[in-house]
Amino acid sequence: MEYKMTIAGCERALPLCPLNENLYIGAFVIFGDPELTTACAKALLEKAPEYDYLITAESKGIPLVHEMARLAGNQKYFLARKKPKLYMTGVFEATVRSITTEGEQKLYLDTADAEMMRGKKILIVDDVISTGESLKALEALVEKAGGEIVGKMAILAEGDATERDDLIYLEPLPLFDKDGNAI
Repeated sequence: MEYKMTIAGCERALPLCPLNENLYIGAFVIFGDPELTTACAKALLEKAPEYDYLITAESKGIPLVHEMARLAGNQKYFLARKKPKLYMTGVFEATVRSITTEGEQKLYLDTADAEMMRGKKILIVDDVISTGESLKALEALVEKAGGEIVGKMAILAEGDATERDDLIYLEPLPLFDKDGNAI
């Protein structure tokens, strides 16, 4: 089963994947799709509020935030990591429970990056917002760092996320029943 949609002018068929026996999601992956990544980055930048830096969570937001930063003049951006790295000068952490990853996860931000964020306008970017748990973790990291969140953007808003008034997104993505019907 798949769901066909047009995103930033690009037609794609998203495979439907089960979350449980009754609920399916459309699998949206921009890895390996530079045409879609660039088109989405351009479309999001057209809707973006004024900002100083972009931030995303590892991993599916990486190509998107990278392309947005490149198109905006090779700006620096930040990445919240899933694990601390040896080169990090220290870390801030936030907890997240995503519907696409089993169990509790943590996101980490380098204290050197946090220092650069202090007092700056930060735009949070992700590929898909569904429950908003990853978004909450990113918000917590930016707030701990002393950054000002000026917007939250995603390519797709899934399910109830379409009803959020604090989210800028390109297209809605429905949830699906076991027969592939949008619900």
